[in-house]
Amino acid sequence: MRALNRKILRDLGHLKGQAAAIALVIASGVMTLVIAVTSLDALTITKERFYSEYQFADVFAEITRAPESAVERFRDAPGINQIETRVQAPVRLEVAGFDDPIRGTMLSLPDGGEPLLNRLYLREGRLPEPGREREVVVSEAFAEAHGLGAGDALRAIIDGRLTDLQISGIALSPEFVYQISPTDLLPDYERYGILWMNRRALAAAYGMEGAFNSVTVSLQAGADPEPVIEAMDRALARYGGLGAYGREDQFSHRFLSEELTQLRAQAAILPTIFLAVAAFLLNVVVGRIIRSQREPIAVLKAFGYGNGAIAAHYGLLTGGIVLVGCALGLAFGAWAAQGLAGIYAEYFRFPEMSFRLQPWVMVLAVAVAMGAAMLGTFRAVWQAVRMAPAEAMRPPAPERFHRGWMERTAAWRGLDQPTRIILRNLARHRLKSVLSVIGIGLSGGLLLMGAYQLNAVDQMLDTQYGQVLQMDIDLQFTDPVPSRVAGELRHEPGVLAVETFRAVPVRLVGVNREERVRLLGLDAEPRLRQLPMAGGRGRLPDEGILLTDYLAEQLGLRVGDPVELEILEGRRRTVSVPLAGVVEEPIGVGAYMYRPALNRLIGEGPAVSGAWLLTDRAQEDALFARLSDRPRVASVGLIAEAERNIREYIGETIIVFALVFVALAVSIAFAVTYNNARITYAERARDLATLEVLGYSRGQVSWILLGEIAVLTLAAIPVAWLTGTGFAWLLNQAFAMDLLRVPFVITPQAYGFAALGILVAASLTAFLAWRRLQHLDRVQALKAAE
Repeated sequence: MRALNRKILRDLGHLKGQAAAIALVIASGVMTLVIAVTSLDALTITKERFYSEYQFADVFAEITRAPESAVERFRDAPGINQIETRVQAPVRLEVAGFDDPIRGTMLSLPDGGEPLLNRLYLREGRLPEPGREREVVVSEAFAEAHGLGAGDALRAIIDGRLTDLQISGIALSPEFVYQISPTDLLPDYERYGILWMNRRALAAAYGMEGAFNSVTVSLQAGADPEPVIEAMDRALARYGGLGAYGREDQFSHRFLSEELTQLRAQAAILPTIFLAVAAFLLNVVVGRIIRSQREPIAVLKAFGYGNGAIAAHYGLLTGGIVLVGCALGLAFGAWAAQGLAGIYAEYFRFPEMSFRLQPWVMVLAVAVAMGAAMLGTFRAVWQAVRMAPAEAMRPPAPERFHRGWMERTAAWRGLDQPTRIILRNLARHRLKSVLSVIGIGLSGGLLLMGAYQLNAVDQMLDTQYGQVLQMDIDLQFTDPVPSRVAGELRHEPGVLAVETFRAVPVRLVGVNREERVRLLGLDAEPRLRQLPMAGGRGRLPDEGILLTDYLAEQLGLRVGDPVELEILEGRRRTVSVPLAGVVEEPIGVGAYMYRPALNRLIGEGPAVSGAWLLTDRAQEDALFARLSDRPRVASVGLIAEAERNIREYIGETIIVFALVFVALAVSIAFAVTYNNARITYAERARDLATLEVLGYSRGQVSWILLGEIAVLTLAAIPVAWLTGTGFAWLLNQAFAMDLLRVPFVITPQAYGFAALGILVAASLTAFLAWRRLQHLDRVQALKAAE
């Protein structure tokens, strides 16, 4: 073994505490990178394979009712590859042993065959046979939630008529990878299902013989969907078309795309933060190590080792630490990615989804970590190799000290001598002290960012379900009904309050982009569906529109700007209305108008699309029974279950990740403070031994070391608050999406948690430093070269 290689092993042995601390920081960055990139890679590859093999459509459109001949009006549009019409019906389902209302969507299949587009992947059983009017295929998620299998029975209310059904198969579809109802944000597999039935049987049950109300289109490779969408809109407008849309606006694909976008942000931001801390720490540690090895460097140069060999030596020393961190990060990252696979498999339904640590991901992680290490150590190594042997043989020239401003104050005279030594040493080594404070502050910033995620998520859910959504039941009708339905519903058992709304699909055109949303027409001062705005609860203006703040920002609109509004229902037209205000709503995106104004805008009387009910929980069973008898009720949604689902989703994803992040941040905080204390001890060992020889007690000497740690720690807390606030803001901006936006509100508890984490880490570090000081060998320490 070469002499320099043996020196590397000896140095690592002497620096094992510092090396382990740096490796831990490196491992944290690599672990977060591996989790995000592996998840992103697995989801992307699985999605593309499923979409391609099972012919996921590129363009979708729903209409009220159109004859088959309507397709010929846009069949020749440039870019179209295949067109398939179908029947789509909202249904209510009944499963034996489950009493809550169940919503569903039923889609038609070519009699006895697979559809051309959005083909089914059969997990179990078979497709409905021709002529079997009662057979259906059920989505896997719904079947699993109720323990259903091929051959089991269930009941459906289709267009107000109760029908007994038999399950012929269990399937997955690329159209419903993320299976949610059109009014929900998260899956509820027990209360929402997808079913497929033979076209002839479903058309007869839903009154669509010889007609269709849904059409899907695939495009030729590289074709632009916009001309196809425009051609379909023109052709289908007369049949009550609701506006064609591309994949980017399809519910399932949109949510999956948002998850992929979030993973990309996670892969870019979190590893960058961790590895930036690691690079800074390496710069401080390696710089101090090299300064403590001036004499060995001079000896190496005197024996003929060149600058390249010495630079490579310290590069290998750093590389060894980084490789250990990379190995730990890759191992734990792969393990965590496998655990995350189970969560993704629950919410994103693919035939198979394998999370494997790809070789290119390993190479990427090591390369990024090595790059951060090189950036962190380049300056220190460069200073080492450019020293001449004679210069390196000499100890560093003592600094020229003078009385500072502190020493001229009256308070200075009241301090004992050990405390003066602490403050004088920090003041005379300002750069080293500042770097130590920044290092500890960065670790505390990571703690604050983790605490922010936990607190902000709770606040987001409390806002949405404690302030915004005050209802218990969300009722949707099959078609708009007269507003007098509110009076009828008030007489149902257990109903305490009723608010009706009108929902209209619209396309909003802003400065930056277009967006399809449901425009909700509400009462002037809604109570069950409140609109939080700056200054309190919002009131709808007589004219104009309100948008959620995130949606307004995405559209590039400000209050007072005109909003181009394309109505996609009934008498379709485009109008311009002013943006009257923004709603501070953390979950979902939406648009709101005064209901009579919306009714006038679309040219109808006082019609409503649904109602929100405040109910007596003790009478809900009787209420559900009454609502199931109403033929025009399309679905009954339970707000409590929606809240439970979103809390479960966030608990399994964001909260789990935040807890892991906090655990890593706590470890890093200890690693940074421990590293700083060990280096300080190594640099001050001779001074401390000298003080003992001069008559200072072991307690006084201990206070000099521990007091310096305490001062640096207390000075680092404001830095931690400042950097943590910046980290949290960066995370907040990167992870904002249509599904949810975590509010940028950092509570006093989060600041307190960050400070407490630093203090606990510093206290543990101080204890370890004190134990080491008790075993200080004064003779060995005083042998340092002068």
